[in-house]
Amino acid sequence: MSDSSSIVRPAADPISTVLKWILLATGVLTAALLIWTTAATYRGAPPQPGTFVSAEGVVLMTDADIVSGESGFQKADLMDYGSLYGMGSYYGEDYTASIMKRLALATRDNIASASDHAAFASLPAERQDAITAKMRSDLHHLDLTAPTVTVPDELAAAIVSIRAATANGLLHPDRKVGWTAAESLSPALADKTADFLIYSALTTVAWRPGTEYSWTQNWPYEPLVGNAPTGETFIWTWASFGFVFLAFGVVLFIYEFWLDDADTEVRDAELLVVHPLTPSQKKVWKYFLLVAVLLLVQILVGSIMAHLYYDRTSFYGFDINRYVPFNVMRDLHIQAPIVWIGLSWIGAALFLAPVIAGGKEARGQGWLVDALFWTTVFVVVCGLAGNYLGVLGVIDGNWFWFGNQGRSYIQLGRFWQIGFFAGLALWSVLVMRALWPSVSLWTRAARDFWSGHIRLEHLIWASTVNVAVLYACGMIPLTGIEKSFTISDFWRWWVVHLWVEQSFEFFAAAMTAWTLMATGLISRRLAERGMYFEVILIFLGGVIGTGHHLYWAGAPSLWIPFGTMFSFIEVLPLVLLVMEGISHYRMIKGREDFRYRLGTIYVIGAAFWNFVGAGVYGGGLLNAPLVNYYEHGTFLTLNHAHSSLFGAFGELAIGLIYFCLRYLHAEESRFSERAGLWAFWLYNTGLVLWTVLNFFPIGWPQLLAVYEHGYAYARSAAFYDKTLFWQWMRLPGDVVFAAGALIMAWDFFVKLAPVYPGWMRRLVPGAKARAASRATGSAS
Repeated sequence: MSDSSSIVRPAADPISTVLKWILLATGVLTAALLIWTTAATYRGAPPQPGTFVSAEGVVLMTDADIVSGESGFQKADLMDYGSLYGMGSYYGEDYTASIMKRLALATRDNIASASDHAAFASLPAERQDAITAKMRSDLHHLDLTAPTVTVPDELAAAIVSIRAATANGLLHPDRKVGWTAAESLSPALADKTADFLIYSALTTVAWRPGTEYSWTQNWPYEPLVGNAPTGETFIWTWASFGFVFLAFGVVLFIYEFWLDDADTEVRDAELLVVHPLTPSQKKVWKYFLLVAVLLLVQILVGSIMAHLYYDRTSFYGFDINRYVPFNVMRDLHIQAPIVWIGLSWIGAALFLAPVIAGGKEARGQGWLVDALFWTTVFVVVCGLAGNYLGVLGVIDGNWFWFGNQGRSYIQLGRFWQIGFFAGLALWSVLVMRALWPSVSLWTRAARDFWSGHIRLEHLIWASTVNVAVLYACGMIPLTGIEKSFTISDFWRWWVVHLWVEQSFEFFAAAMTAWTLMATGLISRRLAERGMYFEVILIFLGGVIGTGHHLYWAGAPSLWIPFGTMFSFIEVLPLVLLVMEGISHYRMIKGREDFRYRLGTIYVIGAAFWNFVGAGVYGGGLLNAPLVNYYEHGTFLTLNHAHSSLFGAFGELAIGLIYFCLRYLHAEESRFSERAGLWAFWLYNTGLVLWTVLNFFPIGWPQLLAVYEHGYAYARSAAFYDKTLFWQWMRLPGDVVFAAGALIMAWDFFVKLAPVYPGWMRRLVPGAKARAASRATGSAS
């Protein structure tokens, strides 16, 4: 469209009308289910007894100790060194699994000593079996719902000894396993942190009242204590496989029969109409350059982290952990992609929105775009500095507000987190102002939306609102830590999962549909039909599909059926993206005059990796309960995370930037795609090399190690020591991937030169001439 004010509504499409109502019903249904399951999660989370006492009445730990210990766990950012309930980093141990096993072994030894006055290993098999049975019974029958839990003497003694050993381990480095002392913990807080870890371990083996499974559905797998998959885990796995095959057939039938008909409508093709750059479009270049810088930083830190898996004492002889602990590096590595992907989407939406509006812009948009950029930079830099200073204990009393919250992926101190949310909210407002640059246009857009005339532009803006609102869920409760880790992690997944599987997918689907329509490849009718259908599936799978992260984290067992059935259908919209991507590639392949080939290729690549990374590596290899029970928190999860986050959303982000860069050079007859294509293939080669040379050769043996020896062993340094060759083989993928990022960064720099400040143009050959040529063309 050339002007938002001149929109002529096409004749009503009955299929689109039906899809709109289904989308509304789906949104209401999934929201209602999420509210109900949230209430059930609060009721079903592991309780924290007021006091744990020995049979003699000696207090072992209290509720206040456990809550203080959770504070210490977050303050020291232990979730970014190891994991709790399998959630966090896979570099160190899983604290719940390792401490649970140590408790079991120590209790067994104490029982043998008390009853037989001999070491357990020296006893005959029948006595060993009897003692093991008593140890299991003692652990299983701890009633965590009681205000005061009386602990058998042998288990109480094990708790006392393991608390001392765990606290001592937290305070002293062990370079052999890559552990750097928790500088932010005092000896007293280290003791309470050990209490929290021990309590969390007990929830994995103490049975829920009236059942014969633990508060974590018997996760982790540990033959020593009798932890094995529940019947519900078994049944819903097979039900989910049947359901997903049925859903595949239904979705493909609907798509082929009702949605993918002959496309004979006139295209809108906004990107083929070139307007003079608006003031805000001239400001966006900073976002794209920062994207390239942050991607390079992420790769550098990720390469160092990967090296530490196979040489935990140094980085090629340099004792890097002395200055930057592993968990600080992980903070930076996993927050950098959130920021650079977010910045690319923010920048691309702000650049492309005036194109949708016909080259018009609201007053003051330019300086607001600048203000958003510099505010974001300030918040991110201060937040990352706070992460570092918080972990080192420099920020002590106010660590929660200005240091490191210690929650994987949302580590920013709460003050900086609020600032980041404010930036996302401002972005949403700026996109709205850009799409509808006057009050009359905004009023008309609102009237159209509420009257049911929902257009693609409405959904683009709605997706930005969705991104901002869901990020706020990671700030519950607002002013302090949640006393239950299960509840805290439940809200964390509202950001980590719902952002990715719902908000990000929503935005990705909207922008993919718009770019295909705006380049003349498909009509508005087909773009909107496909968009409505994909968003319906995204809401169905992405919202309740959050449950597959909650199987083993202490949430009630209702998440097993909900998480299984819904998370499995997350793959369905991804199948449609691949089908559409193939169709669109055929369209552009034979068109020599197609301007936006490079950006479209990245979008097609994103669709491919969305299906492979999120669908095959995620839904296929991870999500089914019986599979996830053994796989949870292994290198197969790393494989899914890397391929889906960069492959799906990173490549889409880069593709949107290339759409903007091509529009910037739209009046030039020559636009080199060579560097961008080189980067594209290097990125994809790197992703493949990571999978075949690192993640799979470690992940599959690790899965087997869980099955044969238990989860605690599979997450131990002893297991990782057997995989050192394949840990080294991460390097080829790192080198290839980094080469792609360097080429892309230079390509961004060259292609952005026409809108740089004058002093920067002198760094790029021919930039001044291209800028002058564009200015002349715009004037004419």
